[in-house]
Amino acid sequence: MSASPAAAHALRPLRYLYRLPMLVWHVLVHLPLTLLLMSAPFGGLRIGGDLLKHRMVRWWQAGLMRVFGFRMRQVGTPISGAVMFVANHVSWVDIVALHAFRMMGFVAKREIAGWPLVGWLATMGETIYHQRGNQESLGGVLHEMLARLRDGRAVGVFPEGRTRSGEEVGPFHARIFLAAVEAGVPVQPVALRYGERGSAQTAVAFGPDESFFANFIRLLGEPGRTADVVFLEPIAPGDAEGRRRIAETARARIVEAMGRSSEDMDALPTEPSGA
Repeated sequence: MSASPAAAHALRPLRYLYRLPMLVWHVLVHLPLTLLLMSAPFGGLRIGGDLLKHRMVRWWQAGLMRVFGFRMRQVGTPISGAVMFVANHVSWVDIVALHAFRMMGFVAKREIAGWPLVGWLATMGETIYHQRGNQESLGGVLHEMLARLRDGRAVGVFPEGRTRSGEEVGPFHARIFLAAVEAGVPVQPVALRYGERGSAQTAVAFGPDESFFANFIRLLGEPGRTADVVFLEPIAPGDAEGRRRIAETARARIVEAMGRSSEDMDALPTEPSGA
């Protein structure tokens, strides 16, 4: 049984008491180790088919989720090779959660590059930055995405275009799917759920006029909760009629997964139906 809101608030100082030292240790001890093993000559080594530098990104990000009290659960399997991952978006935590299970270069707003720690880590994680509202910037982003996909690498995007309040999944912008269509690679939808059936989406999301720093500090004191990363049935290049249909199909699969109980998750298809 979960604690009442009053009890959860009363325990916030206690959570800061042990999580702040965990965060400091993760930054001052684990981060230098991560950077060392990401650099030459270690980063280029392969372990089980994965580059060591990519494994280190996943290890560090998974550790950061634990610092914030998230119990990570993976449902389904991320497909390998060139793929576009698309997910719902409520917070900076989404990037960390996805990176904990699969290395991918995210498309993110340029402002993230200036955020303390997270922005620097995003750059190290091969993020593709986009200046929102700038068509020239979007053209450059699509070009870089296409190049990476054709090179056999994965990219991750949030097709809603911005973070949401967590109350619903917004419409998906179709243009961002153009890179996957032109590269002829699959699109794999991913549902990010915080709390049972996404019950904590609004708690994790940015509040009205809440800055990154304020959200970061608030989440550090939040009660522990589950974080489900649900890799859904991929959409093969020939499965849909163009980018708009892919966008609609990807969103529909994520919305369906958001309402499922943990016990029902196993019923969700996670392999290409046309394979």
